[in-house]
Amino acid sequence: MKIIAINGSPRKKWNTATLLEKALEGAASAGAETELIHLYDLNYKGCISCFACKLKGGKSYGKCAMRDELTPVLDRIAAADAFVLGSPVYFGTVTGEMHSFMERLLFQYLVYSNPPTTLFPRRIRTGFIYTMNVSEEIMKQYSYPIHIGLNEGVLARNFAACETLCANETLQFEDYDKVVFNYFDPAQRRERYQKQFPEDCKKAFALGARLVQP
Repeated sequence: MKIIAINGSPRKKWNTATLLEKALEGAASAGAETELIHLYDLNYKGCISCFACKLKGGKSYGKCAMRDELTPVLDRIAAADAFVLGSPVYFGTVTGEMHSFMERLLFQYLVYSNPPTTLFPRRIRTGFIYTMNVSEEIMKQYSYPIHIGLNEGVLARNFAACETLCANETLQFEDYDKVVFNYFDPAQRRERYQKQFPEDCKKAFALGARLVQP
């Protein structure tokens, strides 16, 4: 059993990466082989609308024809038994690197049929971890669940049901005194974070374990 985690954050040791590591620890506790990939280490682009993956009888039908540093990652996901994505929320959505990755991952398998179908040959479990500075109340007020639901839907269509974990009111900085900031009280946020983030880590661990269950 192999599970891959994809980090869409530019940070390798902060909220998103930590929760992905916990998810992999949970998967490893269930006996799975794990791998963590940092998208910001790679040089790649999003979909370029060449449509080579859609051509009848084409040599790249059902497979992204672009060749760059993302290509081997897509190949490893195709061979995996499960995967979990992770991204901070920037301006209400995932990072640019994560979005470009998702274009390349998902479009190659999409069939323009009615209803839409997938060329991915198996059903594998998926997860998505979001980290954000806003509260759960503000998240709902600004319609984040709509975006999250769209991602769940397209992942479920191509692979299998997607399990989502949202970590709210995270810390952006280690020292808020070094930046221009008065949006909220950093001391109160840190106190909440110290209580809540360990709970989020436990949830991520459990999510990872569930993704690799038989």
